[in-house]
Amino acid sequence: MRAAALALLLAAAPAAAEPPRLSLPLDCDYGRSCVIEDYVDADPGPGQRDYTCGLKSRDDHRGVDFMLPAFAAMEAGVAVLAAAPGVVAATRDGVEDTPVTPENRAQIAGRECGNAVRVDHGHGWQTLYCHMKRGSVTVRQGDRVATGDVLGEVGLSGLTNAPHLHLGVLHEGRIVDPFNPENRESCGLGGATLWEIDLPYHKTGLFTAGFSDGVPEFTDVQSGAARRDRATPEAALVLYGHVFHAEAGDRLSFEAKGPEDEIFIHAVTLDHPKAQLFRAFGRKAPPGGWPEGAYRGYVRLWRGETLIATRHADIEVRR
Repeated sequence: MRAAALALLLAAAPAAAEPPRLSLPLDCDYGRSCVIEDYVDADPGPGQRDYTCGLKSRDDHRGVDFMLPAFAAMEAGVAVLAAAPGVVAATRDGVEDTPVTPENRAQIAGRECGNAVRVDHGHGWQTLYCHMKRGSVTVRQGDRVATGDVLGEVGLSGLTNAPHLHLGVLHEGRIVDPFNPENRESCGLGGATLWEIDLPYHKTGLFTAGFSDGVPEFTDVQSGAARRDRATPEAALVLYGHVFHAEAGDRLSFEAKGPEDEIFIHAVTLDHPKAQLFRAFGRKAPPGGWPEGAYRGYVRLWRGETLIATRHADIEVRR
């Protein structure tokens, strides 16, 4: 009898180490209207590498960044969704949606996650949703949520300069890579993940995008010397993208808009890619010069109809 009772108790007890299974944490079409830009940093030292030993991370990056392809998508509203069922452990709202700059960096100290929600899934597992839109958080501490419930919207709050959702996964307070929860040391794809869905990995990506006042030298693109954040109305506006590990047939698209209208859209096919390369496209100033104001450009990398990476750049035109 005792043995039978013990067996029944053991059978009924939840597996303490069982992690949550994760669904897509935002309402988007992955590979079209959102894409992962950065993964958890798997390098314990000062360098960075993602879980495949690839380049798609940043030093000490502690989550997975789901990037929107444009600010307009954020302004239209993209819902942040609970990736797994649980109870809301904490929330924060009221942080302004504004890109981080050297001038405002000190103002967000201690609030780098921006507007955020933390969900407890039991057995020490939690998920953290960062950089949400101010005023969009729809849940409160103690609320029970199911997979897919709306938590708020993607925003631009905290330590960020582009609209995206930073998803952190924690167990007993420690960062867990949902693509490599077992912390295996081997490189490459394969092995267990926490995802219920397929999120294809591409080693191809964009280091950066920027504006310049002419077609830059590759060494200046690599060093950052090519980047301009201000230009005169008479200057050319050239948008460039720095690509890594492209494949033949990949397409790089360029789009730039000013205070009055679109100034160009262009795409180029990468027929002979290298480990690193850059491409640029731009326009000379029109007669009378560019209208003064803010200009924004987007460089996007496509494989067929699949969005692989997206970066943006801003420049101010002033006399």
